[in-house]
Formats: sequence, structure tokens, C-alpha cells
Amino acid sequence: MNYGLIGEKLPHSFSKEIHEKIADYQYSLKELKSSEVENFILSKNFKAINVTIPYKQTVIPFLDEIAPEAQAIGAVNTIVNRDGVLYGYNTDFGGMRALIERTEVELKYKKALILGTGGTSRTARAVCERLGAKEILRVSRSGREDSITYEEAYARHTDADVIINTTPCGMYPNITDCPIDLDRFSKLSGVIDAVYNPLSTTLVLKAKERGLNAAGGLYMLVAQAVLAAEHFMDKELDVVKLTNQIYEEIYFSKRNIVLSGMPGSGKSTVGKLTADQTGREFIDTDALIVDRTGEITAIFAEHGEQYFRDLETEVIRELAPLNGKVISLGGGAILRDENIDALRHNGEIFFIDRSPEYLIPTDDRPLADEKEKIERLYHERIDRYMATADYIIDGDCDPEDVADSIINGE
Repeated sequence: MNYGLIGEKLPHSFSKEIHEKIADYQYSLKELKSSEVENFILSKNFKAINVTIPYKQTVIPFLDEIAPEAQAIGAVNTIVNRDGVLYGYNTDFGGMRALIERTEVELKYKKALILGTGGTSRTARAVCERLGAKEILRVSRSGREDSITYEEAYARHTDADVIINTTPCGMYPNITDCPIDLDRFSKLSGVIDAVYNPLSTTLVLKAKERGLNAAGGLYMLVAQAVLAAEHFMDKELDVVKLTNQIYEEIYFSKRNIVLSGMPGSGKSTVGKLTADQTGREFIDTDALIVDRTGEITAIFAEHGEQYFRDLETEVIRELAPLNGKVISLGGGAILRDENIDALRHNGEIFFIDRSPEYLIPTDDRPLADEKEKIERLYHERIDRYMATADYIIDGDCDPEDVADSIINGE
């Protein structure tokens, strides 16, 4: 390949899409076993590549020249082949710094815990030093490589101001995993997670629930890619402008549009219109349940509402790791916190607020098959709909107008 990314496991990677937005070159993803890395690098069958977990340190002995900042950090994520001479760089430093500054996480005079001991943790430590952190500790399960254990962190360092995760914990497909218990750290002011898929890890979501400045790694990924492309092409780019532009494009293409609302509010109709206009797949959670188990009225009659809600939660859990979908929820899906938590990993919730007088009862929804039932249900749930929504959409207009409002984030 001419340009691309090497790593151990790459099904989650957004790098191909990002690089092919930066410039006119084809970018490939190549998974390598650890035993294959040396031969691949020394064969020099590439013009320029990026390196990701777990080979950012592995590749160093096979390079001819290493940039001073990469040498100091002890990790390389960019390699350029110039007439058979291999040059190593670290653009993760610039990417991590850009993410921290964009998220407004203050490190000067602060105590930082960095989770992990791999190449990205070394980069994070260098960034923390550059930004004036008072104390920097790396945390790992083993406590090796000049790190402390998680037990030590809980016992002696719960006064940390900032936590930066550089481990793969919480990465797709294991999106519910969380590397550390934030509740033990009462002084936290900021959390950074290098994981970018899902868009918001459990760690980031928990930090935001506490009102902390927190962000996942997508902005870092884009920024380091733009910086790497400068080395690839040996030319200066407008890094900030390109990073912001591509970040917005990638974020919105990967974000799920999740529709909530009462039965009869038009979620399915609006969802299909939104999917058609944005080129996304449309998924209806109620339709999935019907396909698997049978009609909803029969489920309620035979097994009760609790059983149906459990099926609904199971479906939502399966959909949560997906990217770039339009997902229509059943009317009661927002009643469970676990559903909302799962959907927020990759999605934003749009509540279609259709007035009760316009809601039409349907026989296939046992809780909303009569006018009185549906009006009572609306008033019982409206506060919950509002509280769980990222956007509240006027549902009293034509479906095409509702879809336009959703696409425009209004």
C-alpha cells in the first residue's frame, strides 16, 4: 500500500475516512500480528503510514531517523519512507494537546492520572508536562513501567484533578466498559478519553453527568491525522481549519439520530424521511421486536409490559454500538435510564413533541389504543421526554418539516 494504518485490530477505525477527506490519496487499513511488524516495516513497501495500538513503540527499532519529539516521548505513530529511509514522528502529541485545549481541561498546576502505559500514555504524559501539570501519574493493572496500580490510585490519589484514559477500555464493541470508578475522585475537573469509537465512552458520559469538562478522542484522531498528512505530503496545511471541518463531518456522519416521542407522533414516518434525506439506514425498535417475537399487543397480553420492556432494552443495547443510523424508539423506551445511557454512546435524542389532540390511537399499541389513554399517557410522560431529549422538535407540522428540523438540529 502507499498510505495507510497498521495495528493489531482495526474494525473500529475511522482513519480511512478521515485521511481521504484531507487529501487525494488512497488510505488502507492493515492488521498485523506482532510477529509480522518487523518484516512489514523493513520491506518498506509503503510511502507513509500511521501506527496504532499496540505497535507505537514496537516500530521504533526499525526506523532510520526519529524526530526529537517522538524520541523524547518514546512512541511513533507516523512513518514516512523517503527514498528508502524511514523517518518516525509523533503527531499524537499535537492531537492530544488540541483535544485537551478544545475541551478546556486545565492542567497547569494540576494533578493528572493517565490510565495505561502504552505509546499513547507516553504522549499524554508529555502533553501534561508541556501544559504545566504539577504531578503526573500513570496507572496500570500491573503497576509496571513506572506506574501505580488502580488500587494505589484509589487509596492515595483520589485528589486527582484530571483523568486521561489511553487504554482501549470502553472501545467498540465493548462500549459499556469503564476503566476507572470516577465516583472515588471528588476533586476532578476534567476527563479526556483517547477512545473515539464510541463517540462518547462510558467514562466520558459519567464525567459529563457530573458536569465535568470531558470529551472522547475523535477530535484528537482528526487533528493527529491532519498533522500526519503534512508529513505524508511534505507540505503545510491549515491544521486548525481542516481539523475542525473534518471533525464536524465525521462526527455528524457517525452520530445516530435517535427519535423519541409518543405513539402516533409520526416517528416512523419522520424517521424514514430523515434516513432517505441523509443516506442513513432507518431502524425501528418496535418493528425489530415484532419481527423477532410477534405483535406487540400479543406480547402485552401473554407476557405483560415488563417482559416487553426487557425485550426493548435488549434491542437498544444491540443498536447502541452502531454508527450513523436513524433509530426510532418505542414510546416508552425513554422510561429506563439504561436505555438512555446506551443510546448516548453514539447518539443524540430528538423528541418529536406532537400535541395530544393530534395523536391518533392505534390498535397495535395497547397503552395508546384509545384517545383518553393516549392523552393521559402524554401528560404522564412529557417531563421524562423533555428531560431525556437533546433536541425538542415541534411535531405539529408536516412530517417533511419535522424531518428538516431534525436534520438541521433545530
